[in-house]
Amino acid sequence: MTITVQRDLTQPMRHIVHVRNHLIPADVSVEEGGADAGPSPHDLYDAALSSCKALTVLWYAQRKNIPVVDIRVSTARDASEERHGTYRLAVTLHFTGDLSEAQRAELLSVAEKCPVHKLMTSVTTEVVTSLATTLAAE
Repeated sequence: MTITVQRDLTQPMRHIVHVRNHLIPADVSVEEGGADAGPSPHDLYDAALSSCKALTVLWYAQRKNIPVVDIRVSTARDASEERHGTYRLAVTLHFTGDLSEAQRAELLSVAEKCPVHKLMTSVTTEVVTSLATTLAAE
C-alpha cells in the first residue's frame, strides 16, 4: 500500500493525505505558519497509537466475549525532550461495561501489545527518502 500526500494550494501549509479511499487533512499551527486546518504530523502519529489501542482492545474483547461497551483512549504528548531522543506518550484507557478487575487488566495487557505500540517501541524502522525526477501529475 502506498500513502500519498499532496499540497492543498488553497491553504498556506495544509496537505491532504490519501490513504486508500480516505482523505485526511494535515497542517501545522498558525504559530508554525499553517492555518491549523488539520492535525499535525505529530498528532497523526499519536492518533495512530491511540486508535490502534482502541481497535485492538475492541477486536480482542469481541472475540473473547468480554462485555466492554465503550472504549475511549486519551493520549497526552510530552515532546519536551524529543530533540534529545525521548518522545513520551501517556495513554489512558477508559472502558465502560460490566467488567471485572481481571477483565480490565486483561484488556490493558492487550492494549500494550497493539501493533502500532510494537512498531513504536520494539521494531527498527528504516526510512529511505528519494527524489523523483519529475512531479507526478494526477
